[in-house]
Amino acid sequence: MSETLKNFIGGQWVLPKKARLLEDRNPATGQLLARFPASAPIDAQTAIAAAKSAFPAWRATPAPKRGEILRKASQILEKRKEDLAQSLTREMGKVLVEARGDVQEAVDIGYYMAAEGRRQFGQTVPSELAHKFMMTVREPLGVVSLITPWNFPIAIPSWKMTAALILGNTVVLKPAEDTPICAARYVEVLEEAGIPPGVVNLILGQGATLGKTLVTHPDVSAISFTGSTATGKLINSQAAPLLKRVTLEMGGKNAILVMEDADLDLALDGIVWSAFGTSGQRCTAASRLIVHKKILAEVERRLVARAQKLRLGNGLDAKTDVGPVVNGQQLVRIHRYVQIGLKKDKARLLCGGSIARSGKLAQGFFYQPTVFTNVAPSMAIAQEEIFGPVVAILPVGSLEEAVEVANGTRYGLSSSIYTRDVNRAFYALRRLEAGLVYVNAGTIGAEVSTPFGGVKETGNGHREAGQAALDFFGEWKSIFIDYSGRLQRAQID
Repeated sequence: MSETLKNFIGGQWVLPKKARLLEDRNPATGQLLARFPASAPIDAQTAIAAAKSAFPAWRATPAPKRGEILRKASQILEKRKEDLAQSLTREMGKVLVEARGDVQEAVDIGYYMAAEGRRQFGQTVPSELAHKFMMTVREPLGVVSLITPWNFPIAIPSWKMTAALILGNTVVLKPAEDTPICAARYVEVLEEAGIPPGVVNLILGQGATLGKTLVTHPDVSAISFTGSTATGKLINSQAAPLLKRVTLEMGGKNAILVMEDADLDLALDGIVWSAFGTSGQRCTAASRLIVHKKILAEVERRLVARAQKLRLGNGLDAKTDVGPVVNGQQLVRIHRYVQIGLKKDKARLLCGGSIARSGKLAQGFFYQPTVFTNVAPSMAIAQEEIFGPVVAILPVGSLEEAVEVANGTRYGLSSSIYTRDVNRAFYALRRLEAGLVYVNAGTIGAEVSTPFGGVKETGNGHREAGQAALDFFGEWKSIFIDYSGRLQRAQID
């Protein structure tokens, strides 16, 4: 049986009075999982008001106490990891082993940020004047709107939530319409861990309806968004005149560079995982494969063989390698780009290129792992984010050309190079225009203790995870204590 989800506002699970209910279905089977409210702007306003009311007390709560709640939440997540992972797979489709990793990220970031409750270090700085003391401390921003996507429906909310909460902010979470169950389960864990009423609020519904309120409301101090570049630009344009702080994690067109000296067995493992993991629905997915011409034929042969062996199916089946894409709209979008690659770009299709409709696959949204070759850097399939199991092979003649091609997009999130030459590796490390660079590994696999984010149109300069996340969710305050007993004028006296 399906369930009816509710908003979580001011510590209470509530249904909006007039909202219609939307359906949440399993993308592998079409099964109805839940109904959830299409909340209205007034509901978002109520959630923001609850967060504002809770802010003074939460800000005054000692940071170590805030950390204890986050630590307890991580402990609960650990105990429920398997149940949460299965729920996640049913809701958005990724295979179960990946879903477990999604939950584990929430566990890890929770423990990491819980420790920041005792580690929010400022600085003491020597003054240029006698009998004067200076130090810095972090202060929270206030109410923060968190707008999160469906592809990591527990991990990404946890990245944002834990960093915001440990600094004393209160939050309103608006998850993607495709994954309301995962968001509700995560908030339930925080509630059980002892989060005070109003500190965390969950509002379910459509971004087109709720987004403007969550971005422009005068009581919202900051917005943290992960999603498409187009939506991120819209959010930025709405928030900028109001001088609100905004962090944007947006698109990617990530590349793996394979040099002629690469360990091809290792490289193929990384390519397959990066291109087809999560059905290619990661902002860090490798959708471009930049290969030295000397090994091009060998890489093509091996990659096609590997791609054709991947088994599509329900992510709960242990035999499945690639699950469905998240919904019918995304399935149509992927196929449209494949047709562009064939008909407009005139790239050569090596395998895949079609919607999978045989047997039980017809019940869901499955796309065959797809490989193009003879792709030029200017082609649409080499420039635009497809967000599906589609990879384009671009041949190059040198390391320098490979780096130039890799940098030749408007995005700059993740990149990778396979080579056994340390000099080549460092050349690429310094010159690749990306926020993440891997050597002899795929383009995916971020860790919670390092900054996550990209350059160019991938983001707006802020980072998630690690210490960098605290820089977004907090303000620095400089404090001066003059104990001289007289007026001292800096730079004058």
